[in-house]
Amino acid sequence: MSDEPTSSFYRDNAATYAARERTLPIRRLDAFLSKLEPGAAVLELGCGAGQDSAYMLSKGFDVTPTDGSAELASEAETRLGRPVEIMRFEELDEDEAFDGVWAEASLLHVPRAQLPDVFARILRALKPGGHFHATFKAGDDEGHDGFGRYYNYLSAELLSDLLSAAGWHSVVISEGDGSGYDGKPTRWLSMRAQN
Repeated sequence: MSDEPTSSFYRDNAATYAARERTLPIRRLDAFLSKLEPGAAVLELGCGAGQDSAYMLSKGFDVTPTDGSAELASEAETRLGRPVEIMRFEELDEDEAFDGVWAEASLLHVPRAQLPDVFARILRALKPGGHFHATFKAGDDEGHDGFGRYYNYLSAELLSDLLSAAGWHSVVISEGDGSGYDGKPTRWLSMRAQN
């Protein structure tokens, strides 16, 4: 997250954010994990409080949790009982290290202009045939929410174009209604792709 108000929100509200009631995205997690071999190496980008990493670890996967917020990483470490790497998305610099990359409601904070680079970094970090999952808030114009957090608010068409331009294959994008931390109705894009 290179947007200071977004970083400030997670820095100042880490404990409250981590303790919130959150329903695990079990269907998306299970669909993602079903594409991977048992024990496969998974990178989680933007692990937040670590709930998704905890679920994947409980299923026997080799998970590397990361978050751009030192404060949230600390909250996740408490939950997981293991180190969480403090890393911004644009700092990802691995080559063919992971079988899957999980980015649930995290890359939506990447400025639109930086998405091609981040998508290319994720592509490089995956082993051949690797799987990538991410969710985004749908919309037409990037902007900030009531908490001051930046969102790139993408259309399915723009997201598909950005992924294709970065070299992704087998891109599948679905849309659905839900909500977020602010409790407001939200249209979500859920994508999966292979390298």
